[in-house]
Amino acid sequence: MTDEAIEKENAAITKAYKELLKVSYTTLSDDDKKLIRKAFGVAIDGHKDQRRKSGEAYIFHPLAVAKIVAQEIGLDATSIAAALLHDVVEDSPNYSVKDIEKQFGKTIATIVDGLTKISSLSKEKDMNVSLQAENFRKMLLTLNDDVRVIIIKIADRLHNMQTMAAMRPDKQEKIASETLYIYAPLAHRIGLYNIKTELEDLSLKYTEPEVYNDLYDKIKESKEEQDKYIKAFSEVIRNSLDKENFEYTIKGRPKSIFSIRKKMLNQGVSFDEVYDKFAIRIIYKSDEANEKFFAWKIYSVVTDHFRPNPIRLRDWISSPKSTGYEALHITVMGPKGRWVEVQIRSERMNEIAEKGYAAHYKYKQNKEKEDNLDSWINKLQEALENPHSNAVDFVEQFKLNLYSQEIFVFTPTGELKSLPKGATSLDFAFNIHTEIGMRTRGAKVNGKLVPLSHELQSGDQVDILTSESAKPNANWLDYATTARARSKIKSALKEDKKRIGEDGKEILRRKLKQLKITLNESSTNELVNYFKLKTSLDLFYRVGIGTIDNTMLKNYAASRSNALMSFIKNKISRKAPIKKEDLEKEEVTAKYDSLVFGKEEEKLDYKISNCCNPIPGDDVFGFLTVNEGIKIHKKNCPNALSLQSNYAYRIMQAKWVDSTQQEFLAQIKVTGIDHIGLVSDITSIISDNMHVNMKSLSFESEDGLFSGKINVVVKNNTIIKKLLEKLKKINGIDKVTRV
Repeated sequence: MTDEAIEKENAAITKAYKELLKVSYTTLSDDDKKLIRKAFGVAIDGHKDQRRKSGEAYIFHPLAVAKIVAQEIGLDATSIAAALLHDVVEDSPNYSVKDIEKQFGKTIATIVDGLTKISSLSKEKDMNVSLQAENFRKMLLTLNDDVRVIIIKIADRLHNMQTMAAMRPDKQEKIASETLYIYAPLAHRIGLYNIKTELEDLSLKYTEPEVYNDLYDKIKESKEEQDKYIKAFSEVIRNSLDKENFEYTIKGRPKSIFSIRKKMLNQGVSFDEVYDKFAIRIIYKSDEANEKFFAWKIYSVVTDHFRPNPIRLRDWISSPKSTGYEALHITVMGPKGRWVEVQIRSERMNEIAEKGYAAHYKYKQNKEKEDNLDSWINKLQEALENPHSNAVDFVEQFKLNLYSQEIFVFTPTGELKSLPKGATSLDFAFNIHTEIGMRTRGAKVNGKLVPLSHELQSGDQVDILTSESAKPNANWLDYATTARARSKIKSALKEDKKRIGEDGKEILRRKLKQLKITLNESSTNELVNYFKLKTSLDLFYRVGIGTIDNTMLKNYAASRSNALMSFIKNKISRKAPIKKEDLEKEEVTAKYDSLVFGKEEEKLDYKISNCCNPIPGDDVFGFLTVNEGIKIHKKNCPNALSLQSNYAYRIMQAKWVDSTQQEFLAQIKVTGIDHIGLVSDITSIISDNMHVNMKSLSFESEDGLFSGKINVVVKNNTIIKKLLEKLKKINGIDKVTRV
């Protein structure tokens, strides 16, 4: 670079730095300015030899991120300094987190450390889904350290999206997809609506450039006409608001390209048919005491002139969103038969809507009441508690709680609770308290008994029925949608399996003793190998539920007594010894040895397709071919999209299951001589059996004889045999058969 070019660049850097101080949302004290100046100096030094792909000096990036943090998000000097330093530790060998802590203190060092940890993973090449999910999980875990880590990361992502033009198309698409997948929903959840909108529009620009450009041109073409329409519409309202002596501003609010595209897809309509492209925002001055009163007064002024759509009223003032968003939204019929959305907000509400996190805390000050955002972050603690869960599952569950629309339901005492749309009565139980969730037996919605899978609607009053004997079962995962409920159910089921495993260990110890074998580390290892399992808990759990029975153990003992046989068997079945840490893993691993189809989980003949070669454990579906029967494809198979869109009628649900943990429905027929208490004896024996769940029962009695049918759910044949034997011993029972 020439001296002139260097001088010009330095002048541009200085200008950007001064601009940063000027546009800050918070008032900067002299100490704040010194802190930012110091951080700027370290950032310049740390990035002195770096340039971006576009060719400009790297320092422009941290400056731009700091400006977004200062102006658009409105954070304090600490955050501005951390934003300037966010890449220094990662990119410069001269600075470590310890150096940052020495110069700037613990808070800034923690934020920079959090941002460095997030970046270090995303630089890995050929990132697969689980590695990517692991990256997201690490980022979400930083919410516990300091929410500002995530906020600065969102600002960093926004600037990267704004300056992505110089990148390769495949890189652009990957980053844009990531942004839509997690960063835009996160920005939405933290209340950064403007940033969320910009991230979505920029993502669409790179994932579907033709669609984006087409919509961009259409909006541009219709802009003049829209402005004219909004001006005429606003004029009518202005006259009435002026008479009422309101202090206010009215702004036109263009609908984002991404949300227009979403509406077109969801409703199957063209651009011209998207009915609420027209929107205005009325922002009024008010003290906090009169905010609500003024909002409804403005509502009545608007509806005096224009007819409202009754099903499009959104009152976020009486019940703010859990992001803290407050406003009154109404859709009215404007001139020429066009719908117009009107948003009514006080200046305070508008600031919270635009700045999110920062404005929350500006207005919150010393108020006692816990902020919605605080309570959300606290709730997240529970979802983040389990570090052993699958990263992909974790991120999927976390995402459910990000973008979901909300419903508001009432407790029996009239307390209002916010839940994601689609939440069930079981989700509500866990929302009240984990213990209530764990003991849920049923629910009443608006006074009527409903199943646990019942989907709640806004305005429902929900009463949870509990029982000391109730406990989670695997079906609950089909009923629960919120991350909190699902993580609690999963950990309860895991605990249950561990408890069965402990019982199984004792049973195994006793059974082996009869076979003159001692249960120790060596014999456990042999048994795990013999039954082709992975962990000792697998072994104990399967003994506990009866999958591994006496006959199988006798066969093991017989093979063991033949030392040569045993030696050869070990050689064949064990290429490498099982590691001690694997053997002692506290989880029941799935064997995925059986493929089942449809809701009924039937076993059918199938072939594995060559295009994706699925293996047990993969997410799969069945495809009914013309000549070759059912073929199995992975869900992410290159042909999956075209098969599912062109031949949806031939697609069959399919999944790999561990046949030892699968549950089956069995019917038992009982006949005998009737006497008082007989039904009670039968049901108590079934209920006392730990692994049997009664689905239905019917009894008939005639002339002193009775017959009954009982449908039970069992894990295997051994359990049903035991149950039949126990039932035969009941006084008065003549015959017990499995139908």
